[in-house]
Amino acid sequence: MARRNYGVLVVSDPAEANPSPKLPSTFCHFRADLDGIHHDKAATSLTNSGIPNFAFAFDIDGVLLRESAPLPGATTALSYLQSEKIPFILLTNGGGRTEAARIADVAKKLGLSGLDESLLVQSHTPFRELSQLYDKTVLVVGGERDNCQKVAESYGFKHAVTPGDLIVAYPEIWPFNRPFQEYYKSFARPLPTPLYSPTGNPILEEGKSLKIDAVFVYNDPRDWGLDASVMLDCLLSERGFLGTVSGKNGNEKLTNRGYLQDGQPKVWFSNPDLWWAAGYHLSRLGQGGFQAAFRGLWDTVSNGAELGAQTETIGKPSQGTYEYAERQLLRVRRGMFGSKVSGLRDPLKRVYMVGDNPESDIAGANNYRSPYSSEWRSILVKTGVWREGTKPTHKPYIVQNNVLDAVRWAVEDAKANGATL
Repeated sequence: MARRNYGVLVVSDPAEANPSPKLPSTFCHFRADLDGIHHDKAATSLTNSGIPNFAFAFDIDGVLLRESAPLPGATTALSYLQSEKIPFILLTNGGGRTEAARIADVAKKLGLSGLDESLLVQSHTPFRELSQLYDKTVLVVGGERDNCQKVAESYGFKHAVTPGDLIVAYPEIWPFNRPFQEYYKSFARPLPTPLYSPTGNPILEEGKSLKIDAVFVYNDPRDWGLDASVMLDCLLSERGFLGTVSGKNGNEKLTNRGYLQDGQPKVWFSNPDLWWAAGYHLSRLGQGGFQAAFRGLWDTVSNGAELGAQTETIGKPSQGTYEYAERQLLRVRRGMFGSKVSGLRDPLKRVYMVGDNPESDIAGANNYRSPYSSEWRSILVKTGVWREGTKPTHKPYIVQNNVLDAVRWAVEDAKANGATL
């Protein structure tokens, strides 16, 4: 039987002192006849030609980084996986920048080379698959300046507008904008068409008045009041034309009392996280906090009308995000081993999800049902949102001190499930 050398995981910085026992220096790989086992849950720990069929997915904030500082063991853990050609991706509910910019920043902070954008799935990365909206006018909410607008354009969306564009063109749309006027003016772009106005522009016609076909919350909003107001305008509008109010709203004879029955745009949220580990010693509200506030506003404004399918939330822990992440992980694996692996049809037995947030990382891995029959095992680390001594809302497969310990344990677990010295 062929053997594959996995080396020794070496501690190289003071923050990683007193490590757990070292990984074994070698362990065997298994060979398997791939015929008939493309979706076989009994697939072995390593596949043909020494290709591992286990892999990793890591959260970033609270696992690899805290603000701009690397967390203990992060650099060593990822460099080990790189050197041993064990596939991994970074799966984060963060975002607000292009994948290329974010992965370059992560690589710089960790002091690692060889990280490229194919290894990164941000909260909004799956939006790139919504090609049916590329030629539509979409409202892009959240993030700093026009960064998310640029991300949307990099995905293929040709007509992306922001609340900042709106407030500069129509300052009266949010009367409390004075403290932010110069900020918005520094990046706002001209609108493709003017807003409907009963006196100034009374033409309800696509191409004559601004019509929003979809709303995307790419990242945590910085100006909750403006963003929530514009989003409410979209959902109360006639057919998505900003500046209008649907005549169906409040009609007791219609489904949902007429609300959302007039061609209003769908709202896509990219991140349900209520909390995230920032630089402050207490966790801070994330996009999930904005979602809760917006839903509360909608409930009050509409007197309890259902939002229902008018909104959709991706990001961890959603099934759709984990499916996208696994497809990307398989593409990364195929890129690493080329013709030796059959890509999406080659089996991954197990994926280890390393995260700090029980509500997103752990819940997502525990509940995910892989269309490729892989098993996802959740590893909760103590370096982020979760506080030791509290009961996790979703029970992880195992708890580890940090990402380095998580990788050590996972490779041992892979060995125990089929690999031998």
